[in-house]
Amino acid sequence: SPDLPPHPAVIKVLQEESAKPGNHAYQSYKGSPVLRNAIAEWYKQWYQVSLNANTEILPLIGSKEGIMHICMTYLNEGDFALIPDPGYPTYGAAVKLAGAQPVNYDLAAGQYWTPDLDVLESEVKELNGRGAGSVKLMFVNYPHMPTGQLPDRELLTKLVRFAKANELLLIHDNPYSFILNENPASILAIEGAREVAMELNSLSKSHNMAGWRVGMLLASADRINEVLKFKSNMDSGMFLPVQLAAAAALRLDKAWYLSVNETYRKRQTKVFALLDLLKCHYNPQQAGMFVWAAIPEGVTDGYALSDELLYKADVFITPGGIFGKNGNGYVRISLCCPEEKIEQAINRIKDKI
Repeated sequence: SPDLPPHPAVIKVLQEESAKPGNHAYQSYKGSPVLRNAIAEWYKQWYQVSLNANTEILPLIGSKEGIMHICMTYLNEGDFALIPDPGYPTYGAAVKLAGAQPVNYDLAAGQYWTPDLDVLESEVKELNGRGAGSVKLMFVNYPHMPTGQLPDRELLTKLVRFAKANELLLIHDNPYSFILNENPASILAIEGAREVAMELNSLSKSHNMAGWRVGMLLASADRINEVLKFKSNMDSGMFLPVQLAAAAALRLDKAWYLSVNETYRKRQTKVFALLDLLKCHYNPQQAGMFVWAAIPEGVTDGYALSDELLYKADVFITPGGIFGKNGNGYVRISLCCPEEKIEQAINRIKDKI
């Protein structure tokens, strides 16, 4: 979770709007028009994607709930959903809660953490041939968590073609696109994507508003209405002052993103130094608020390295195996702490390891 605060102007809007007596009622399931219009403007400015604010945008109480809403809307018992390995554990958990079966697809450093779509197409055909259900969803996430791999237009185009060819719905989870990345990308910018893709996004990372729980689902009007049927029976609209403050956050200029990334860049440099000390290998061009690194030769797996640091130096780093079997040879370090904390960890490792 980001340890930095939102912009002061955003907090001011929340304070002022919360003081107004008329702002405390139930809100529309579709979200405030003010927030939906701000989302549309944000997507047009930063992602070059035009969205209809009335029909193609659904504000969420955090994008995590959107994952659950999508699974409950489209999956039935016997169906399958394709999940990246390594990847965000919530994808598989939500699929299981919906009564369907998650099927992991492999990502590897040698393929720049992108799926082998030829292999995956064969697996989809085999799964669809079983007769009990079919492959309904495929979760993708770029910039990728936990590896920090950035997408390019060619990859996003191939994913859209794959979804069309295999008649499945592509779910692009896109919360990291502004962190240590100068070129935010949306899968909805790809021609024909709206026929087969939905995108989740969030203000948690880009605007330091993780605890505020402000997310969004972007898709065709038909898809939005399908998900809304489920969502409207699960929760209500967000507190209006939160929505109005979120709209203010989305209208911040480029200086905001530059300031956030300046902080993360300094922290990333410190983390690289820590990883060099451990003789880990990493891609210095990765994006996002973590650093993903391969463990040094001679270490069993990421769990072993994590345990050694914890028990010998009182330093915790995340073993990559928690994100799937393909993460076993890796560790992940968060950038969500001050430089001083990272320096303290470096000194402990120097003293104890």
